[in-house]
Amino acid sequence: KLDKMLDPQVWREAATQVFFALGLGFGGVIAFSSYNKQDNNCQFDATLVSFINFFTSVLATLVVFAVLGFKANIMNEKCVVENAEKILGYLNTNVLSHDLIPPHVNFSHLTTKDYNEMYRVIMTVKEGHFKELGLDACLLEDELNKSVQGTGLAFIAFTEAMTHFPASPFWSVMFFLMLINLGLGSMIGTMSGIITPIIDTFKVRKEVFTVGCCIFAFVVGLIFVQRSGNYFVTMFDDYSATLPLTVVVILENIAVAWIYGTKKFMQELTEMLGFRPYQFYYYTWKYVSPICMAVLMTASIIQLGVTPPGYSAWIREEAAEKFLFYPTWAMAILISLIILASLPLPLVFILRQFHLVSDGSNALSVTYKKGRMMKDISNLEDNDETRFILSKMPSETPSPMPTHRSYLGPGSNSPLEMSSAPNGRYGSGYLLASTPE
Repeated sequence: KLDKMLDPQVWREAATQVFFALGLGFGGVIAFSSYNKQDNNCQFDATLVSFINFFTSVLATLVVFAVLGFKANIMNEKCVVENAEKILGYLNTNVLSHDLIPPHVNFSHLTTKDYNEMYRVIMTVKEGHFKELGLDACLLEDELNKSVQGTGLAFIAFTEAMTHFPASPFWSVMFFLMLINLGLGSMIGTMSGIITPIIDTFKVRKEVFTVGCCIFAFVVGLIFVQRSGNYFVTMFDDYSATLPLTVVVILENIAVAWIYGTKKFMQELTEMLGFRPYQFYYYTWKYVSPICMAVLMTASIIQLGVTPPGYSAWIREEAAEKFLFYPTWAMAILISLIILASLPLPLVFILRQFHLVSDGSNALSVTYKKGRMMKDISNLEDNDETRFILSKMPSETPSPMPTHRSYLGPGSNSPLEMSSAPNGRYGSGYLLASTPE
């Protein structure tokens, strides 16, 4: 159905899937990359992860549609058998004439093609009373259109299909083990994006904070396992994650490409990698990515304004599924979720703009090698830093450092590594462990 490609909702969900699959916007990638060595080939890592994610997605697509197609065939064959029994009943009670049945049709080995032919003949002859017979068309396309998505895909469609597999208990166990591993893998990355920056900033105990976050997430997760939990899952998944996540990724892209500067960023990468990255990245970072995501976000906002948020609900009285709009209190929750997810961006910006919160740029960690001591010096003035590191008065120091110098990271051969000159001017044994730019 190529017309689906024109639906902004499809592209918004596809972008969200990419963000979730690659961990973009959550902070997990940044947290994991902070453990890399300074000369790590991050270009190769990024390309490798992207291709692995792409091929994994293609493989998952093949598996999903193969299982859904298998389930549709099974259900269609079941439909043919049930309706064939109805037709036999009508033939035995003389409601239908045997002349309506094509001579080559064998009810013992009835195929879908034979049933469709018989169905069309009966519908043509009994046009006025056809609805009273209660026969179904049993079209494979109709079964495929019934395919569910989201949680229903995993817990309804797949489980129903696996009951028809050979050795179905084995495949059921393997399938749900895979789901558990997928959930654990996603949560480890997400929790790292939350825990790592807070621990590095506020120096809290990692064990206590990690347990506290897990308990809090568990309590919040109880909302989704009650009888109405699926509606809350839809609410969180469709609105609290997608739009704020798109905003975060756009702002990350703009911060690196336009505020920090793409040329400066490329130069940093060149010094890290030892070679200049492809020029292709320059144009995608600066122009292609922000424009595509801005168009996607604009289309999503317009769609939310044109089509009010709603959900699919099962109406017991009508025995049918119906699309309903969210009530007022649910809309208030949706708006609150979007605001809460986006609030840290302007809040932290304002706090740091007015210097209400330190950004850590004046913190300096120094290792004293001779006495094997670690000293943390925070908020030093420039003159005190220079005198402490160089063991000289500011007037006696050599020319100051350049205004821009690449951070070489711990363990690298820094130009300010004092231990390399035991008898020189910097022989006091101080080693710069980490110098922020």
